[in-house]
Amino acid sequence: MEILEKVAYMKGLAEGIGLDVKSKEGKLLKVMMDILDDVALELQDIRDEQGDLEEGLDAVSEDLAEVESYLFDQEDEEDDEDDEEVYQTTCPNCEEEIFFDETILEDGSVLCPNCGEELEFDLTDLSGCGGCCGACADGDEDDPEDEDDEDDEE
Repeated sequence: MEILEKVAYMKGLAEGIGLDVKSKEGKLLKVMMDILDDVALELQDIRDEQGDLEEGLDAVSEDLAEVESYLFDQEDEEDDEDDEEVYQTTCPNCEEEIFFDETILEDGSVLCPNCGEELEFDLTDLSGCGGCCGACADGDEDDPEDEDDEDDEE
């Protein structure tokens, strides 16, 4: 039995026994029953509002779960995209920037999406050193250590 129902039952008992509300004790009991009735009504309102809040919180929680799912899925996709290396060049014809991946680079050419110009890639200089510092020379130059070794043999 709910509190509100118990208070209503108590009021019914008071009427059934013929409680004299004109006596001092009767007035006191009547006021106490009215207070209990108000408290029970207030408690019922609080419970109803709590139920509404729980429903709203569940809806917000579901929405938040959808947002989190969307964001975390996007981050995972961005992480996957970051793993793939992207190259960039500028079309000499229309000066449009062109982005492409390693498969296009391996093909050796790409068509400019803006003007249709075919751009060819020369990958021979990508092997490492371009020979500018002499560090990758064919070994034709004399190594000073080799000369020392030759002097020791004599």
